[in-house]
Amino acid sequence: MAFRFLPSAKFLKSLAVASFNRRNVSDDIWKLGKLNHVAIAVNNLENATKLYKDVLGASVSEKQALPEHGVYTVFVELGNTKIELLHPLGNQSPIAGFLKNKPDGGIHHICIEVSDINNAVADLKSKNIRLLSPEPRIGAHGKPVMFLHPKDCGGVLVELEQE
Repeated sequence: MAFRFLPSAKFLKSLAVASFNRRNVSDDIWKLGKLNHVAIAVNNLENATKLYKDVLGASVSEKQALPEHGVYTVFVELGNTKIELLHPLGNQSPIAGFLKNKPDGGIHHICIEVSDINNAVADLKSKNIRLLSPEPRIGAHGKPVMFLHPKDCGGVLVELEQE
């Protein structure tokens, strides 16, 4: 009498899952990570900072000038992400233009971390996603960032930041 090995349904499922996971891992050249921050353009940085710090009790960073981006930033620390308060640094600031159209301010962009910014940029270019600069630039956290055109992202300005 010959013995035949009949694999259990559980064993077959584990093989299928392992095969699926292995295929996805080898195909991934970059991955989206966590939400890093939501950026809000404000017309009065001092008042906005006081709201989050003094009224809502949040921990906030010092004001930082980023001349290469034309903004002042303040980060509001939350438990699982941050809020970035943006204020124009000069009349040519993209935030000045935003506030001209929305004088009360509002959500400007979201920032999502990526595992590999250079691979993400190359991949998105190949998929005809418009980028707002030719190459990643250094952002407020000292890490490379890239902004994606809102018309290609459901009307939302998306910033990708290297993890």
